[in-house]
Amino acid sequence: MKVMRVYIDTSIVGGKFDPEFEKASLKFFNQVKHNRFHPIISALVREELVAAPNQVRKFLDELLPNATIVEVSEAALKLREAYLKANIVSKKSSNDALHVALATVNNCPILLSWNFKHIVHYEKIALYNSINILEGYQQIAIHSPLEVISYGQNI
Repeated sequence: MKVMRVYIDTSIVGGKFDPEFEKASLKFFNQVKHNRFHPIISALVREELVAAPNQVRKFLDELLPNATIVEVSEAALKLREAYLKANIVSKKSSNDALHVALATVNNCPILLSWNFKHIVHYEKIALYNSINILEGYQQIAIHSPLEVISYGQNI
């Protein structure tokens, strides 16, 4: 089985400690350990978690050695601006748009998030992908971990 590259946003890291998302998050991170997924983590995730509880920051530190780290690039900032100009999200949620842009410009086939308001929402996904196409990028699959984890007994 090929290891799948997935961009994980801040909510995925914190999801391990959220009772609502804990079970699926633990299964996802177990599958990361078993090389089903390779996490792509941005500098934005690290920045957003500076003020997070210690257990969340510590968990991120444990993830980093086995992840690919991507920096915030001019291309990602430009794509975020295109999303904002299209009113997919407001400026107040510009970091959510930046997560999508970072995943897109770094050629991640999948972005995982627990953010159902600004990222994992059928209307938003279609809009993000329409801007991606207009800006010369590939479409991106946006899902919650529930939609990508293996439900087999082995992992």
